[in-house]
Amino acid sequence: MYNFLKPLIFLLDPEKAHKATMKLLDAACAIPPVNFILKQQFCSNDESLVTSVMGVRFPNPVGLAAGFDKDGKHITSLASLGFGFIEVGTVTPVAQDGNPKPRLFRLPADRALINRMGFNNEGLDALVARLKRWRELNKSTKLIIGGNIGKNKVTPNEHAEQDYLTCFEALFPWVDYFVVNVSSPNTPGLRELQEKEPLTRLLMLLQEKNHSKSTPRPVLLKIAPDLTDTQLDDIADIVRLTAIAGVIATNTTISRNNLKTPSGVTDEIGAGGLSGAPLKERSTQVISRLRSNLGKNAVIIGVGGIEDATSAREKLDAGANLIQVYSGLVYQGPAIVKNILRGIRPSVS
Repeated sequence: MYNFLKPLIFLLDPEKAHKATMKLLDAACAIPPVNFILKQQFCSNDESLVTSVMGVRFPNPVGLAAGFDKDGKHITSLASLGFGFIEVGTVTPVAQDGNPKPRLFRLPADRALINRMGFNNEGLDALVARLKRWRELNKSTKLIIGGNIGKNKVTPNEHAEQDYLTCFEALFPWVDYFVVNVSSPNTPGLRELQEKEPLTRLLMLLQEKNHSKSTPRPVLLKIAPDLTDTQLDDIADIVRLTAIAGVIATNTTISRNNLKTPSGVTDEIGAGGLSGAPLKERSTQVISRLRSNLGKNAVIIGVGGIEDATSAREKLDAGANLIQVYSGLVYQGPAIVKNILRGIRPSVS
């Protein structure tokens, strides 16, 4: 069915297509018989797929990466597609519009996307209200929710820590784990926070706040694929020093190397982070290096170019404990989780 609909969906502007398809999915899931059929079609109850890491029991190891449901509007609908966990955000303390449109582009020849969204979101208060409501209505859910936090564009880097702490405090009762996003290429200066000194200080402050709670949450760091090996080794040192749970590898890339799409097209699109199939090899390399440096204790969530069981298994074999998809859902459609789980089942302990 999706293969039939995809050419029609791809006729729309990517951002409009995303909103339209999510409205359709929400409407379908609001009809109990249809929601039941979707869950029967796409969801797995296979206990062998349960993955316990960070003290959290994930129903299966395939999650939805941050950015797809920034404001937590579609959790129930997306859960019907079989995800073991959904990461909301990136959220900022104050609502912001993000960068001017158009800001999301497809590269069909590469099964890739370029985005320069710029942390567009409705703000922390709106997300907290939705998560609180969702928790009240889904008290018995096994679905795991992650909260991806960032800073507002107008917040200078020297004051960024307060934005992250504000998001952490407000989201704490409503999410199962946190992700610190300092790696988006679409907020000016944000990636400077990946440098060793400011990043260590930020994570130390968050961990101090975290451990003041009776039940601390796992905290992960989302990193860029464009870091050098030396920078990756610094990241490993920071993970050990701050005792955070682990790393999400990786965010989007600013590289445009080895694309099938003509350079004239990408030049016309301009700046933004590239995701999808072209990122697969680099993100796997990052995972492998981090795993060899961090050993078995730290958690790694692998994301970047995962679109089927083969690419998912590559991430797991490289050392990822869990995986996330984003662009793969756009190109492969709603059966992506089911197809991945069917293929990786023997590899999951």
